[in-house]
Amino acid sequence: MSAQIEEFTTASTTVLKLCSSLEKVIRGRTDTVRLVVAALVADGHVLLEDYPGSGKTTLSKTLGRLISADDPTRNQFPSLATDPIVPFRRIQFTPDMLPGDVLGVNIFDPKTGQFHFMHGPVFAHVVLADEINRTGPKVQAAFLECMAEKQVTMDNVTRPLDQLFFVLGTQNPLDIAGTYPLPQVQLDRFLLKVPMSYVDSATECEILENHSAIKDASVSIDPVCSRSDILAARKACEAVHVAQPLRQAIIDIVQATRGNPMIQFGASTRAALMLQTAIKAWALIQGRDHATEDDLRYMAPFVLLHRLRFHAGAGDAHKALETLMQPSMEKLVRRGLR
Repeated sequence: MSAQIEEFTTASTTVLKLCSSLEKVIRGRTDTVRLVVAALVADGHVLLEDYPGSGKTTLSKTLGRLISADDPTRNQFPSLATDPIVPFRRIQFTPDMLPGDVLGVNIFDPKTGQFHFMHGPVFAHVVLADEINRTGPKVQAAFLECMAEKQVTMDNVTRPLDQLFFVLGTQNPLDIAGTYPLPQVQLDRFLLKVPMSYVDSATECEILENHSAIKDASVSIDPVCSRSDILAARKACEAVHVAQPLRQAIIDIVQATRGNPMIQFGASTRAALMLQTAIKAWALIQGRDHATEDDLRYMAPFVLLHRLRFHAGAGDAHKALETLMQPSMEKLVRRGLR
């Protein structure tokens, strides 16, 4: 038991360091930062629906810099010949992209008469998939294997990605011209979909006043944890306790989405598993070794809304989901957590 407590304490320290360091650079977005870190320790991916200039690239790049390799020299002197994994990569998706632009390509060397694989930008700890809905279905399908299986298959050869592999995808909610909406199977690979809004006036004033210092901090920030620390935090996340009444509430909510007249198709069993994983991660972010009703109520919209397709008559999706969840949450209160 003492070893488990020690693992949880170490994991809590790791996520606290990540959150506090990110908040020094990403101002006024505490909830977004914590949700991203929660997805990281839950071994999931995040889809950010954001406005241009909202800080998504800075957030992703800073997160990559905060996590060092197990061997610190790898981050400073990466050798693509022996170690293709780098801390951070940004992929700007465009309509004319090919799968090889993301995954990598085999290049023929006339001197040796052999093909050599040139690793693509997915070989990184943290990958920013910028405007992922602007690329065609073929590239989206290729990227799906990376997110689902943590591997790349090119010319019938499968190459593993790093265990830490974490994707931050983005969509622009303002401009839909020239986009290829993500299919449901692709959306299902994202643990969380997090809408981002503009910061308030006071925060924007602070950003303008301290822009140079914030910019310098995002570039010069030092790692606060290692790759192994994140993997250990993921193990601690799996051990967070979910009481049976809370687990039953998850099942009740998912079941309520099926056959509901407001919804075209309901949530899958994978959605239930991901919701359970998400509330474990959020409990860890809050410094608790057990999940609560509040964790479920807070995380459910981020996990479920992009997996459900509401009919037009359902009105606001958030309110419709809240109405759908209410009977299950009331039943949970009556049962109590044990």
